[in-house]
Amino acid sequence: MRLSEVRNNETVVIVKVLGYGSFRRRIIEMGFVKGKEVKVIKTTPLNGPIEYKILDYNVTLRRTEASMIEVVSLDKADEAQEANYEGVIDLEKLKESASEKGKVINIGLVGNPNCGKTTLFNHLSGSKERVGNYSGVTVDAKKASFDKFGYKFNLVDLPGTYSLTAYSPEEIYVRDFIREEQPDIIINVVDASNLERNMYLTTQLIDMDIKVMCGLNMYDELQESGSTFNHEKLGKLIGIPFIPLVSSKGEGIDELLQRAIEVYEDRDPIVRHVHINYGQDIEKSIDLLRTEIKKNTISVTDRVSSRFLAIKLLEEDGQEIELIKKYSNADAILELAERERKNLKSLFNDESETVITDAKYGFIHGALKENYKRKISDKESKSDKIDSVLTDPLFGLPLFVLFMIATFYATFTLGGYPMGWIEDGVGALSDLMRTIIPDGMLQDLICNGIIDGVGSVIVFLPNILILFFFISLMEDSGYMARAAFIMDKIMHSFGLHGRSFIPMIMGFGCNVPAIMATRTLRNPGDRLLTMLIVPFMSCSARLPVYLLFIAAFFPTNATLVLSGIYFLGILVAFLMAQIFNKTIFKNKETPFVMELPPYRMPTMKNTLVHMWDKSKQYLMKIGNVILLGAIIIWALGYFPRENDETRKIDAQIEQMQASGNTEGVHELEVNHATAQLEGSYLGKVGQFAEPVMRPLGFDWKMTIALVAGLPAKEIVVSTLGVLYHVEEADDASVPLQERLRNEKHTIGEKKGQTVITDDVALAFLVFILIYFPCIAVIAAIRGESGKVSWAVFTMVYTTGLAWIVAWIVRHVALLFM
Repeated sequence: MRLSEVRNNETVVIVKVLGYGSFRRRIIEMGFVKGKEVKVIKTTPLNGPIEYKILDYNVTLRRTEASMIEVVSLDKADEAQEANYEGVIDLEKLKESASEKGKVINIGLVGNPNCGKTTLFNHLSGSKERVGNYSGVTVDAKKASFDKFGYKFNLVDLPGTYSLTAYSPEEIYVRDFIREEQPDIIINVVDASNLERNMYLTTQLIDMDIKVMCGLNMYDELQESGSTFNHEKLGKLIGIPFIPLVSSKGEGIDELLQRAIEVYEDRDPIVRHVHINYGQDIEKSIDLLRTEIKKNTISVTDRVSSRFLAIKLLEEDGQEIELIKKYSNADAILELAERERKNLKSLFNDESETVITDAKYGFIHGALKENYKRKISDKESKSDKIDSVLTDPLFGLPLFVLFMIATFYATFTLGGYPMGWIEDGVGALSDLMRTIIPDGMLQDLICNGIIDGVGSVIVFLPNILILFFFISLMEDSGYMARAAFIMDKIMHSFGLHGRSFIPMIMGFGCNVPAIMATRTLRNPGDRLLTMLIVPFMSCSARLPVYLLFIAAFFPTNATLVLSGIYFLGILVAFLMAQIFNKTIFKNKETPFVMELPPYRMPTMKNTLVHMWDKSKQYLMKIGNVILLGAIIIWALGYFPRENDETRKIDAQIEQMQASGNTEGVHELEVNHATAQLEGSYLGKVGQFAEPVMRPLGFDWKMTIALVAGLPAKEIVVSTLGVLYHVEEADDASVPLQERLRNEKHTIGEKKGQTVITDDVALAFLVFILIYFPCIAVIAAIRGESGKVSWAVFTMVYTTGLAWIVAWIVRHVALLFM
C-alpha cells in the first residue's frame, strides 16, 4: 500500500521510495528510507497535506508525494505472517515484513527494435514470448515474475522504440509506463554492434533522471568484429553501469541481475545522475522553463523530471504540452516555451528539436570517442553479401514469391501425411464410439456433433504448424524486413507505406496481432488504412477451409490454388488500399524508414516456441469456441426431429419392411436424414439466406457454414463436418472431402446434379478469403481505431466485396472449366 492511504494514528514501516531525481533525494534526506517507522498524525480536509511523525519529528507531505512511498501496515504484516500469528504483532515483526516486501524489484526493459530485448526477457523469466527479427513484434508490454538471489523480480518487456518522442504509440506507451508505473530500474538493452544509434534512447532516459542500467547485448558480435569497447570507463563517465550480454545464449544474465540488486539497494558505485550539456544557449532555455514549471501549485515533478519536461517543451512535444495545460501556470509555461523555441531558431537557424537531437548525438560521439574503437573492415559483411542477391532489383521480388510458394507447397505436401494419420484416427474414434454408445441422441451428439465437428478442424494442425515454421524462419532470420523493403515500391504505388507490409505478413498467422502491429506506423491515416486491409491476409483460421476444399476439388493443382488464394488476398488488399486512398484518406506521403537488421541464424528453440505458441492458441480455440460452435450447430441441425417430409418417408419405409422388400430402404433412410436436416432450425435459417447466395452456387448448407464462421473461421469446417455426415450413413469414416465431392441436389430441377462443382468451390474459397473477419478482428479494429464505425464499416464492406469478387471468379471459372 501507499503512505497516502494510511489512516490517522496508524503506524507503518517504509518498504521503498518511488519517484526519481530531486524528489526522491529530498524525501530520502528527510528520513523516509526503507525500514523506518512512520505514524500518521493527522490529515487535512479537501485532500490537503498529511502530517507524519518520523525519526521523532513531525513532517508534512502532499498526498501526491505520500503516494510515492510504499509501506507495510500491521494488517499486511498479519497476512504475511499468518502462519506464526500469536495474537500480537510487534514492531520487529512489522519491520521484518517490510524487509521482505522491500526485496521486490520492478524492472522495465527498454530498447530499440532488434536489440534482443525480448530474447533477454525470455531468458530472464523463462517466458516464451514471441521473438522476431524485425520492428514491431512486441506491440504490448509483456510481464513476468521470478525469484533469484533472494529477491523477487517483476519484469516488464516494453515495446521496442528508437526514442521517447511522442511520435508513435510505442514511444508514448514506454514513456507513460515509466512515468505512471515508476519501475525501480530501467534496463536499457543496447545492441553492442550499433552503439551510436542505440544510445540515442539512453540519452533520453538520462534526461528523465531515473535509475538506468545498460545491458550491452550481442557483445560477442562486437568482439568478433575486432572492435574494442571500454564499457566500464564509459559507465563511470555517464553514471550508468554497462553489463555485457549474449542473451541468445543466456550469457551475462546472472551478472545483470546481481548488478540490478546493487543498483536497487543504492550500493552501486557507478550510478549517479549526469546532465547532458546541450550548450550554453539551450541550457539557458532549459533553466528558464524549469524555474517556471516548478512554480505551479500542483507539483508535476514528483513523477517527471522538470529537466525532461523542459526539453520536451523545447522540442514542441504534443503530449507534454497537453500535460502542462492542466496546471495553474500553464499559459506562462507554454508562452515561455514558445518564446524560447523562437529564440533558439533565430540563434541556430534550425528548429530547436533538431538542435537538441544534434547535441545528443554530439554527447554520444564524445562519450564513445575515447572508449570505443570500431574496426573498419574493407570486406563485405555477410548480410551485405546476402542482400546483394535477396534485395537485388531484378531478383528480389521473384525470390520472395518463390519463397512463399515453397512455403505453401511444403504446407500442403508435408502436412498431408500427418493430416491423413489424424483423419484416420478421428474416423476410428468415431467408429469406436458408435459401437460403445447405443443409437440415439447421445451417440449422434458425440459422433456426428463433437467428433466429426471438432475432428474436422484438428486434422489441419500439422499444416498450420508447418506454415508457422516457415514464417518464423523468415522473421527470425531478418528476411521479413527485407520483404518489406522489396515490396515498398509496389505498396507505394497503391498508396501504402512500406512498413504496412509487416502487419500484412503477420496477418498470415493471425489478423488480431497484425491489427495491433499497425501501431508501428506513425501516420494515423496509414494505420487506419492498414487496419482495413489486413483482414484480406489469409490467417491460419482460414487455412483449414482452404485445405479442405483444395484437397476435395483441386488435388492435382493444390500448390497453385493455395498460392493463388494467398496472393489474391494481397492483390485485393492493394486494390482496396488504392480505392480508399483516392476516396477516404487521401494520405500525405510518409517517408519509408525501416531498419534492415543483420541476418542472424534463427535458433531451433525460438522456432519451436513460436510453433507451440500458435498451436496452443489453435488448440485452445478448438477446445472452447469451436467445440461450443460444433455443439450448437449440431443441436440446431438435430431438432426438430420430425416434419411432414420425414413422416412421409417413415411411412414408406414401414410399408417396404412390412412387404419384405428392403431393397430401397437404405436410400430412403438417407433421404429421411436429409429431409430432417432441411426441416431443422438450422435448415430453415440456411434456406432463408440461400437466395442471396444462390447466384454464387452456394446451397443452404454452405450458407449455414458461412454464417457459423462469423465467430471463428475454423467453425466453417466443423459445421460442414456436422452438416455432411448424413450422406454416407453406412460408412461414418468417409473423409469430409469425399462427402463434399459427392453432394447431390435432392429436390427441384437440379435433383441428382452435383452441388459443389469446381467453379462453385473456387467461389467459396474466395468468399472465405474476403468476407467478414472473425469477431476478434472486429474487436481489435474497434480498439485500435477508437471508433465503432470503422469496425462496422469493415464488417459491411468486406462481406459485400466478397459476394462481388466470388461472383466474378465463378463466372470467369465457368469459361475455362
